[in-house]
Amino acid sequence: MKLDAILWDYDGTIVNSVPKNIDITKTILSIVAPHLTGGNLPKYLRSEDYYHQANHAAKNWQELYVDYYGLSHEEMIRAGGMWAEHQEKNQTEVTLFEGIKSVVDKFSQFYHGICSQNSQNNIRHVLRNNGIDAPFRAVVGYDDVSNRKQKPHPSGGIKCLESIFGHTNSQLLMYIGDHEADTKFARNLQSALGENARVISVAAAYSCSEPESWKFKPDYIANKVEDLFPIIEKYT
Repeated sequence: MKLDAILWDYDGTIVNSVPKNIDITKTILSIVAPHLTGGNLPKYLRSEDYYHQANHAAKNWQELYVDYYGLSHEEMIRAGGMWAEHQEKNQTEVTLFEGIKSVVDKFSQFYHGICSQNSQNNIRHVLRNNGIDAPFRAVVGYDDVSNRKQKPHPSGGIKCLESIFGHTNSQLLMYIGDHEADTKFARNLQSALGENARVISVAAAYSCSEPESWKFKPDYIANKVEDLFPIIEKYT
């Protein structure tokens, strides 16, 4: 059976956005939690290595902000509401992981979509600048889904498929993401689509994640970007 579409996470899967995300988070903390700035800056915002540790250990962004950055629940809610705005304002450059453009170009005959917790406008801008926007028929970002329906809730995936096809009758999909929540999202999306659908989960371990330790196991692990070629080719 051939793929109906390839869906992607964005941060840590298509682009290395860690430097930008750290900078944005510092800005947001200066507004909603100034007591967590300067000398009190959370450990996990002090280096990319620390950031990766927290980002891949947290179940979702809410847990990341509360359990690893030290925000209160109320501060976390305020911070989440500011994310899309500051994603678009921040000018820190992000770069595609080396080889991602080749993967998208190789499989451009398929419909592609993005289900992310980044800003849709920001994602589309980066795709255009790197010349890979054409295959991406839908981009669903943080600002397109309500706060309580962010990944791993399947709502973003449903919206993405509706944008691509005008329906949700797809039978074989692939979702590529770097976080355990992405694997859980793929499982939840499959359940939401019904018994005739299959969502293949691919873990992007090339961004320093450790899928072997996840409770929710992916179908495949890409330890380097080049590993995506044979995985996708199985379903072409």
